Amino acid sequence: MSLIEPILMELSQEAETTRKMLERVPPEHLGWKPHEKSMSLARLATHIAEIPGWAPIVLQQDAFVLSDEYTPAVAGDVAELLEMFDKNVAAAAEAMRDQPDERLLATWQLKRGDEVLLEMPRVAAIRGLLLNHMIHHRGQLSVYLRLKNVPLPPVYGPTADEGI
Repeated sequence: MSLIEPILMELSQEAETTRKMLERVPPEHLGWKPHEKSMSLARLATHIAEIPGWAPIVLQQDAFVLSDEYTPAVAGDVAELLEMFDKNVAAAAEAMRDQPDERLLATWQLKRGDEVLLEMPRVAAIRGLLLNHMIHHRGQLSVYLRLKNVPLPPVYGPTADEGI
């Protein structure tokens, strides 16, 4: 079994769960923030939708240089959000398929200018910066949704809203 096969299986499972959470984003609360320092609901959900799209960058480039000119995207509605997520998950899976283990074990860097912020094997970047990062923000999204009284879908088992 190649190194990427279990990650592809995990991406599929986590993407399905994440999509169910994104489907429940209430359009009437897209601008809402639980705190002044927090992202808006729309920005958080958009960030989650963007994350799988980083896979081709990690797998096709030796480094990614952060730009001060980056403007965070914000989906205008839930349909746009889901379309972005689906497109990025498909791009991630396509980029991951058939990656040789040697390429996955090769070093990848995240930089700001010439400063190396992170350096790790590509497989670790896929696992940490993509999957773990998406799951982390999905957890945040579940709190946002709970605070807006939106019933939560099952994640790793039933929720209080879905029953046992």
